[in-house]
Amino acid sequence: MILIADSSALIALSICQSLDLLDKLFGEVKVPQAVFDEVSVSNKAESMVLIEYLKDKIEQVDTAQYVYLDAYADLGETEAMLLYKQMSADWLLIDDKRGKKIASVNKIKTIGSLGVLLSAKKRGLIKEIKPKLELIQQSEVFLHESLIETVLKLAEE
Repeated sequence: MILIADSSALIALSICQSLDLLDKLFGEVKVPQAVFDEVSVSNKAESMVLIEYLKDKIEQVDTAQYVYLDAYADLGETEAMLLYKQMSADWLLIDDKRGKKIASVNKIKTIGSLGVLLSAKKRGLIKEIKPKLELIQQSEVFLHESLIETVLKLAEE
């Protein structure tokens, strides 16, 4: 399986020390150059961890592909969707609600960072989600309280 990743979800998974779950769940993880550039900015959260994790996962995007966008799409998100199409990927890792809607319009199958954690628990790769959610909550990444409650309920925690 091939997973293409956008920056916000990568940062969330890095914060809760769960990047390794991507390889275990999906096999092949790829990012476009623009996503790598976004997460590798020296003052960004988790930049050093993400540079190390992503160094051999960068793919060049063929701009001959196309996706439908809105006026708010950033370069990383756009390239991630283009790369998804280019590689005939199975999943797009993205947390942005608006980005997920745009992906849906483009018939792109999405999963968010919390979906990754739920899948990992279901497959027995992690025992608990709550400690990981707490790490994310202590960071600058915003998780709505109702989303946290839903995830914990689905995880039976």
